[in-house]
Amino acid sequence: MDCTCGHHHAPAADTGGAEIPLTRPLVALHGRLICRDAAQMMLALDLLPEHARLSRAEPGCLRFEIAQDDDPLVWTLDEVFADKAAFAAHQDRARASEWGLRSTDLGRDFHRHALLPRLRPEAAGDTAGIDALLSAAFGGGDEAALVRALRAAGDLTHSLVAHAGGVPVGHVALSPLAAKRPALALAPLAVHPALQGRGIGTALVRAALEAAGDRPVVVLGEPAFYARFGFAPADLASPYAGAHLMIRGNLPAGSGIAHAPAFATL
Repeated sequence: MDCTCGHHHAPAADTGGAEIPLTRPLVALHGRLICRDAAQMMLALDLLPEHARLSRAEPGCLRFEIAQDDDPLVWTLDEVFADKAAFAAHQDRARASEWGLRSTDLGRDFHRHALLPRLRPEAAGDTAGIDALLSAAFGGGDEAALVRALRAAGDLTHSLVAHAGGVPVGHVALSPLAAKRPALALAPLAVHPALQGRGIGTALVRAALEAAGDRPVVVLGEPAFYARFGFAPADLASPYAGAHLMIRGNLPAGSGIAHAPAFATL
């Protein structure tokens, strides 16, 4: 973020929420890039924008922030990668790049550590990150638009985020469902493509069901995945009726349900 001193400062790390245990943790890198003099500073200013762009485009890069400190000769780094392999691929690419070849004389003071994502309710600063996550996970903007519309209409009953140092890497939404008794719809559920199949989606679904309490939850999804959480085929009147419409809890058989109006745009 920018302030009156004229420099660009990296945001403070977000450590809120409960850790999600993973057998293969993420990799985080924090530290400083230190320029010896104004010439090195100008080299960094020239090369870092392209280095940052290429780094953020790597499939296993979840966060790449580099910003000048109050001392313009010092740059603060905050990077997160999907795992050790993704970090190694980043290092290999960077070493062979113009940045890697021309910045060898710059001072480096880095600390690398394992990082586990954390799960918490959506915070005010998450909106753009959730949009980016949903677009990446679904390969388009429909689900991001759905969540924005639910939020704007006051229909985002629960919005839970799995984050890595404040960067959303997983998300699940619960919205009100018109039914014979108070009920909720679970949709969408998203995990960053580089982290799928590692347990983050499972943690998000469990957290959503805990937030739902005793209210029935309806989902349109893969039966083999959702059956593990107690979902069963739903005998309900709905435009989404079929093998993938599932329910956890009880609603009268054959009764009608209606999702929040935002779903009509899908």
